[in-house]
Amino acid sequence: MPRAASRTQRRDDASDMTGRWAVTRQVVQFSLVGLLALIVVGVAFAVASRRVGEREAITDARTTTLVKAQGLVEPVVTNGLAAERPGAVHRVGTVVQNSVLDPDLVRVKIWTRTGHIVYSDEPRLVGTSYTLGEDEIAALDQGVIEAEVSDLSKPENQYERSFGKLLEVYLPIRTPDGQRLLFEAYFRYDAVSAAGRHIWTSFAPIAIGALVALELVQIPLAWSLARRLRDRQQERERLLQHAVDASENERRRIASDLHDGVVQDLAGVAYSLAGASRRPDLTTGTTDALEESASHVRESIKALRTLLVDIYPPRLAEAGLDTALSDLLASVRNRGTETTCETDDLPAELPEPIAGLLYRVAREALRNVITHARASSVHVHAYASDGRVVLDVIDDGVGFDLATAAHRPAEGHVGLRGVQDMVADAGGTVEVRSTPGQGTAVHVEVPLHDPGLDRRRPRSRPKRP
Repeated sequence: MPRAASRTQRRDDASDMTGRWAVTRQVVQFSLVGLLALIVVGVAFAVASRRVGEREAITDARTTTLVKAQGLVEPVVTNGLAAERPGAVHRVGTVVQNSVLDPDLVRVKIWTRTGHIVYSDEPRLVGTSYTLGEDEIAALDQGVIEAEVSDLSKPENQYERSFGKLLEVYLPIRTPDGQRLLFEAYFRYDAVSAAGRHIWTSFAPIAIGALVALELVQIPLAWSLARRLRDRQQERERLLQHAVDASENERRRIASDLHDGVVQDLAGVAYSLAGASRRPDLTTGTTDALEESASHVRESIKALRTLLVDIYPPRLAEAGLDTALSDLLASVRNRGTETTCETDDLPAELPEPIAGLLYRVAREALRNVITHARASSVHVHAYASDGRVVLDVIDDGVGFDLATAAHRPAEGHVGLRGVQDMVADAGGTVEVRSTPGQGTAVHVEVPLHDPGLDRRRPRSRPKRP
């Protein structure tokens, strides 16, 4: 009992340590995902806010152009401006230099519909002609304000290249006789970008701060939820282990009662019958009958001892998994099935929990072979590979359809279902491969908790018979 309690305590401690690590890993994953989401949202917010800021800056530039063009320039425009009369040009130039140009608005041009520049604060442009684009013509004809990034490669913009990227805004103005002229203002694009950055820097602390606060609030909640899930998982594992332990205890009790009671009684009966058959005063027929009865009793004792191995295995820590598997196969051989067993590639010291788990899987698999397979041979191979212990149980029986068995589990090959959860809880896998008429293969892999135990590799994987 003290050894069992110690093993249980070690198992619980290991499970608790594994559970804490699982909680930490899950919370870290949650935090990393939240951080990634925070970065994505932050970048998206930065891009969106800068675009909004640029749109607002362009709108401001359009408004500024409208106010200055119609409020300052148009009132001083005379009919002589279209003819480039010096007095008319000088009046407009005075207003532009004194009231229109500023650090952001760096160039002004006034065009006729034919593409002739009648005024510019750059004197070299006055009197030159270029082809107006469709947008400029549309703005003149429809009386609307348009804004776009300047194409500095055009010849009419050759004197603006030194300013760098520019935003041009144009709209129509009228002379006193009603002739429409195109007023075009050029703004530094740095001012537009600065407006976008201003909105971003103004709202970023609020937006990012709110997201960070939300993340910080969610992390404790995630930790609490992960711990609750871990506790429930551990409780489920404990209940499952307690059920297995209770089953093992009951098997031990039944095996002990059979061994100390019925088996011993039958052994005494067999001994008595054998002794009685050698009495000289008995007839030949009576002697033969007694010897036959003694033989039957000995066969029954042998069958009961095989059943004892099935009911309660030997202590794996003392006998070893290879011996336990050989004992299991003995009951299969007694039913006329050829058996082979390979365990040479097992670690020198296999942890008892892993050995016990593999023993249970092998026992259930061989029970299915006896009950359902009608196999002529069965092969068991246990070995270690890449930090995992592998068990293969392969028979050449009738096989079955996996899809059908999944829908009708009660009709056979269901013994492994009870240990699949335990293998999964140990971090392992159980794979069943079967085809009607071609036998069944059960493949189990369980990780070794101590990779140093994996000292040898398998020579080769066994093939299905």
